[in-house]
Amino acid sequence: MAKKAVYLVVAVAGLALASGAAWWLQNRAAPATAVAAPSNAARGAGGAGTPGVEVTQVKATRLQDDAQAVGTLRSRQSVTLKPEVSGRVARIAFADGAQVKAGQLLVQLDDTLQRAELSQAQAQLSIARANLKRNQELVAENFVATRVVEESQANVQVAEAQVALATARMQRMRITAPFNGTVGLRSINLGQYVGDGDDLVNLEDTSLLTVDFRLPERYQSSIAPDQGVQVQLDALPGKSFEAKVLAVDPLLDANGRSISVRAVMPRTPGADLRPGMFARVLIVFSVNDAALVVPEEAMVPQGGKQFVFLLDEQGQGDAKKLVSRRVEVQPGVRRGAEVQIVKGVSAGDTVVVAGQQRLQRDGTAVRVVNLAKTADAAPQAPKPAAP
Repeated sequence: MAKKAVYLVVAVAGLALASGAAWWLQNRAAPATAVAAPSNAARGAGGAGTPGVEVTQVKATRLQDDAQAVGTLRSRQSVTLKPEVSGRVARIAFADGAQVKAGQLLVQLDDTLQRAELSQAQAQLSIARANLKRNQELVAENFVATRVVEESQANVQVAEAQVALATARMQRMRITAPFNGTVGLRSINLGQYVGDGDDLVNLEDTSLLTVDFRLPERYQSSIAPDQGVQVQLDALPGKSFEAKVLAVDPLLDANGRSISVRAVMPRTPGADLRPGMFARVLIVFSVNDAALVVPEEAMVPQGGKQFVFLLDEQGQGDAKKLVSRRVEVQPGVRRGAEVQIVKGVSAGDTVVVAGQQRLQRDGTAVRVVNLAKTADAAPQAPKPAAP
């Protein structure tokens, strides 16, 4: 029993001694940590509690405010010729792909019936005129009343109208070119019966080409007639054509909220430009040779406004440190991963691009983190020993 009591006393004393030693060591380390000054001289490298941020500088670069779109080449005039009446093709007066003049006959439909109607109308007109002449002579001799002459004059007018109607019906059997141009490939054959509205052949006036394209509605105040346009065609790689805006459609497309624009292509002999080609359009609105840009990551939207965090130096000597300052900016053109800053910063300013969430208020001390150096300093796996 005495030995057990001794062992118990020794165990309790040992536990008390160990607890006292642990308490003494903790209270000794805390003051040492509290008085240790962080090394934050010159480059803003604060202590372990200082938030780390990634930064970059505001740079001045050449920035082009432009818009890109896709479009299609169009002829100056384009039409698909169709007959107004049904009939059988009696004559085809053009060759595929030939140049034609305005008013030239292209397709003649069988007009035998229309010619007969015209001959009948002309004969009735001759009879009406003869009756009018005879009645006029009888009126001069007081053999008939004046009313008879008036009726004869009306009959002549009716006969003339019948002749005009028969002539118009016969002219409808002739399909002529409405303007100078180039005909395409015919889709009819001699002796074929065609109905009204059937396609006969297309006619293209390629003396002047236009390019039609669409732009988002936000550019409606920037685009105007006579504005320069750069056009590139996938069918002609390596070539660029200068065009000018001809007109802007006043009506916006309600489906895509876009505006239709038409530009005139230049006359380029030998360029082999054809209607229907796919075109890539570039419109340059302005060019700024000294635009201030920052990475898109530096922008912090808050309450409908845009802000960036700048870093300023404070203090002298060993007490020098970097502190943050939130600044409202006015963004401009966005190009890729960069944003133009119209107002709020100057060239060479240091802006934060990562770690903004740690900067709760202005004047917060920060330390700059260089990810490239951090990656280089990271421990790497040992290389296997050479055999």
